[in-house]
This record gives sequence, structure tokens and C-alpha cells, in this order.
Amino acid sequence: MTDWGYILTKPRVIDLDANQRALSERLQAMEPYLRSCIGCGNCTATCTAGAITPFNIRKLQTLFRRGEYEGLRAEIDKCMFCGKCRIACPRGINTRKIIQDIKRLLDEQKAALK
Repeated sequence: MTDWGYILTKPRVIDLDANQRALSERLQAMEPYLRSCIGCGNCTATCTAGAITPFNIRKLQTLFRRGEYEGLRAEIDKCMFCGKCRIACPRGINTRKIIQDIKRLLDEQKAALK
């Protein structure tokens, strides 16, 4: 067999229909202005926690919207709640409140599973 110097990798397709997005739908009902996010990245660019840790608020919100909750609680704990993300948002989204709501919803889900 000839080695061409590359390998075929597994496709990175996200099956959103397989994800349980109940928490995401609750969040969007609680905070309807979250739908106005344009994904510009200003929140991530100005993030104090992101400057010293691998925290990415835009990635956090995207994963939560998709229903990919695994590991999000540990990510949220990196947030310093400084509020720079809220100031930098061109749409005026209260990102601090979004993170607090995500944290609360994940805690409620964890408590319900016990």
C-alpha cells in the first residue's frame, strides 16, 4: 500500500436532531434577545477570562444552543463575570445574564438526574 502522506478522517458532522435541546429551548424562551446574536466574536475578543484561560464565550453559547451540554459546566466556571462581553456586544445582549442562566439550567438538570 502506498503512503500518500495523508489520512482520511471521520467527518465532523453535527447531528442536531440527535441532541436533546430542551435546556437550549428553555433558555431561548427566557432570553429571546439571544436570537439576535450575530456571532461577531466581540464577547470572546474582550473576555478577561479568555485572556488567561482557554475560555470562549461564543463557543460556550454555540454548544449550548446545539444541545451539546457535556463539559459546559466546567467551562462556565472559568468565567469571571467581569461584564466586558456585555459592553462589547453590538446587539446589546446581556451575556453575563446568559451565562448565569446557562449555569442555573445546567445545575437544575444535574439535580433532576440525581
